[in-house]
Amino acid sequence: MKRIFFVVLFFLILKGYSWGQSVTPIPFGDFEQWTVRIIKESGIIGGNTRTLYMIAPTDTIIGHKDYKPSPLSQWGSSNALANVAGIIKTSVTVFPEKREDGGYCARMDTQLAQCKVLGMINITVLASGSIFLGQIDEPIKSANDPMSKVAMGVPFQGRPKNLIFDYKAKISEDSVVTRAKITSYSEIPGRDKASAFILLQQRWEDKQGNIYAKRIGTGKELFDQSTDQWVNGHKIPVLYGNITSHPTYKNYMNLLPEETTYYARNSRGKMVPVREVAWGNGDEPITHMILMFSSGCLGAYVGALGNSFWIDNVQLEY
Repeated sequence: MKRIFFVVLFFLILKGYSWGQSVTPIPFGDFEQWTVRIIKESGIIGGNTRTLYMIAPTDTIIGHKDYKPSPLSQWGSSNALANVAGIIKTSVTVFPEKREDGGYCARMDTQLAQCKVLGMINITVLASGSIFLGQIDEPIKSANDPMSKVAMGVPFQGRPKNLIFDYKAKISEDSVVTRAKITSYSEIPGRDKASAFILLQQRWEDKQGNIYAKRIGTGKELFDQSTDQWVNGHKIPVLYGNITSHPTYKNYMNLLPEETTYYARNSRGKMVPVREVAWGNGDEPITHMILMFSSGCLGAYVGALGNSFWIDNVQLEY
């Protein structure tokens, strides 16, 4: 599936150059097509019927079946199916939404998910809506180490200058954020922001199946202000090599620390962390791209309730 995605992306790049264009759309990054999943949650937690939206060719899937991505789209999202001790539960924080000027976009919300068991609320989880290139390993079987359930990134060899997209944001100005995981709930000092980033890596696997990476290209931005309307054609520059001395460098652009690393499936089919060990030279080969948008930036189970982030028309400029 990843190979098919890369072939489609490479074809679009070649097509763009042949027409004298320098902008290449990410497949399904116009968010005009969605696969709809209709899932009935377990009766013990209310038995509600929920709708999950996946960024993929138009289709409808009924029942709590583990989702396998379309070979045409490598978009994943925070929408997912959980099966914990036989209890079926869903998480829905990403939705298609119609734009005022026509067409659809992706909306991401930060919200609380609550489970009622036998009429009592005993599970509360905060989730930030996110979309990314990669795949969630369904079904989710526990709330521990959520990133270990996500294969983040896709094979890629391009060298874009900019990430381009349209966006709209509703960002809380509160200086307090919520932390909610299972039975733990608290409010702590902090400010949450929406985020968008592209990371270009050179990955390799050792004999034990561990995956390592050099960071070759970096583009990242945090959004701390609400917008009254859409901002179209927004650009995030992709900087190459070690950027820690670059005038626009921010600490959040640094190499991924071990405690917040992303995961990938190794050659043995096992999910393992991708450890970023060094900055690469700007001209070194690229093997993978991580691309992600989120309504929050503080990590799992922490965020500002009410944050929303809308994204549309995701493209790469060469």
